[in-house]
Amino acid sequence: MLKVLVLSLIGGYIFSLLHIPIPWMLGPIVVVMLAQFIYKGPLKWSGKMRDLGVVMVGTVIGVNFNIDLFGMIGSILFYMIMLNVILIGGSIGIAYLTSKWAKVPMKAAILGAIPGGLGQIVVFAEEEKVEEIGVISYFQVIRLLLVVVFVPFIVAGQVMSKQPTDAKLTISLVLLIALAWVCSHLMKRIHLPVAFFITPIILLITLQLTTPIAMPQVPGIVMDVAQLLIGAHIGLMLKPHMIKLPVRVLVGGIFSAFALIALTFGSSFLMSFTLDATFATSFLSTAPGGLDQMVLLADAVNAEVSLVSMFQTFRLLFIFILIMPLMKMFYRWRAKKEVVYNQEQYQRQYNQGAK
Repeated sequence: MLKVLVLSLIGGYIFSLLHIPIPWMLGPIVVVMLAQFIYKGPLKWSGKMRDLGVVMVGTVIGVNFNIDLFGMIGSILFYMIMLNVILIGGSIGIAYLTSKWAKVPMKAAILGAIPGGLGQIVVFAEEEKVEEIGVISYFQVIRLLLVVVFVPFIVAGQVMSKQPTDAKLTISLVLLIALAWVCSHLMKRIHLPVAFFITPIILLITLQLTTPIAMPQVPGIVMDVAQLLIGAHIGLMLKPHMIKLPVRVLVGGIFSAFALIALTFGSSFLMSFTLDATFATSFLSTAPGGLDQMVLLADAVNAEVSLVSMFQTFRLLFIFILIMPLMKMFYRWRAKKEVVYNQEQYQRQYNQGAK
């Protein structure tokens, strides 16, 4: 783990010198990912470090959450549903094209294209006995990497960078992060989706609404550390064995990722127009990347972090709670229909043979 930490620090420092957006996440991603293809020894990063980074992001969002958004939840909910319907419909269309060109089964192509969490998608694929787990993992990982690498450059020029603050790291902020970490583990045990992100936000909003506790200011170093913890994890996601897939599959994954970026780029203008939000806020709210990475980027470019976190969280919940159960029901129904059809065909052939 120490090797990955050193590589991440080097990558973050180099990218910060080059003034690249979210340097302490992009730097570790690029350097650690390249190191895997050069260094033959083991490179490891604890999943708990990534979880801690996500908890830190969630805590910062909770501390700075715009409570006024709750008064707009009625109108926002309609647009969240509409944009997610567009996203899922577009994902299925992209999966169809990818399936035909890359010669990948439609079911695997859909699971590779839907922008949900990698872990949950892979578990779902295993439950459905999909054989192309490697293809699905590659599609999900390459989408995440391309979104994280390219989206910052799309939005970086849209708004002024966030100005540094004079805030110092306080004991109260450290205690809030520790409390959020403990509560997140408890929520994880009851299988709350994206528990390490949602729990700190709910906790801090609840504290703001029900107690007189003053929320501390957040120094920039906190988000820099969170970027590094998450970036190191992402950098290790693209394994060398993944690029041994057929060329058509490799290209198909890249096409699928860029097509999803283009789809959300277009739908972000709809959100920008209807909700009077900035382009950066709208695009990061709809972009098919990881929830924590899009929120980190929103914070870096001074977008509306609360709105981005609401839209991104809703997308994941929409997929986990509605889309995946519907997919399971659909494939169960189709499997039964195929069994009945095959039985009828067999019976018909048997009857013809008896005559």
